[in-house]
Amino acid sequence: MIYAQNLRHRLLDIESLHIGGGHTTIIGHNGSGKTTFLKLCAGIELPQHGTLTISGKEPRAVDIGWVGEVPDNNLVFRTVYDEVASGLRFRRTPVDDIEPAVLDVLSDMGILHLSSRASHTLSGGEKALVACAAALALSPELLILDETDTHLDRKAADILETMIHRRPAPCILQCTHDMDTAACSDQVIYFDGGHPRYAGTPDEVFFHLSETEMYPPLWRIAECI
Repeated sequence: MIYAQNLRHRLLDIESLHIGGGHTTIIGHNGSGKTTFLKLCAGIELPQHGTLTISGKEPRAVDIGWVGEVPDNNLVFRTVYDEVASGLRFRRTPVDDIEPAVLDVLSDMGILHLSSRASHTLSGGEKALVACAAALALSPELLILDETDTHLDRKAADILETMIHRRPAPCILQCTHDMDTAACSDQVIYFDGGHPRYAGTPDEVFFHLSETEMYPPLWRIAECI
C-alpha cells in the first residue's frame, strides 16, 4: 500500500520501506523522524529526494484523513457539527446525506451531546475526538493519527481504539508513545535516527526492544505473573 524508496527528507533516510494495509503503529523517541514521515505520507510535505507512493499514487492524489497532535490545530469551524460536516460538504456530498453521517459518527464516538457546542469551548480531549470524528466521517483510504491520543484520557483513548476497528480505513498509520496501544496494531515500525530500524508484527518488533522503556508495560507485567 505505502512504498518508500531512497527517501531522503530532513533527518529521514529510508532506503526501502513497505507498509501494507491494516493498522500500523510507528514508535520511537522524540526526534526520530516519526512525524516527518507521517507528513510525507499525508502529502503535507514533499520529499527532498526519492519517492513515496500510496497504492501507486502520489499522497496528494489519495483520500487521506489527518489528525495531528495539537487539538487546537485540528479544528477550524465554529461548532462541532460544522467541523465534522465540513469534509463532507467540501466533497459535495448530497445535503440529505450529510446530517445522518455526522450524527452517526458522533454517536459512535460517544460525543453526540457535543454536536451543537462551540469548538473553542471543548477540552483538549474533546477536540481530539471531534477531529477524529471529522476524519472518520469521510471514510478515508488512509487514516493518519499523529500522537492524537496524547490528549485523551483512558476512556477516550479506548473509544478511539474501538472506532478505529469499527470504521476501519484500508490503511491506518498511527504514531503513539503508548506502547500498549502499539501492541494492539497489526504492524509496528520502530524509527531510530531517521531510519525504520525494526518493522514487523508487535511480537517481532518488541522482541528487539524488550530491555528498553519501549516495551509494552502490560506485556512486562504479564511476564512477571
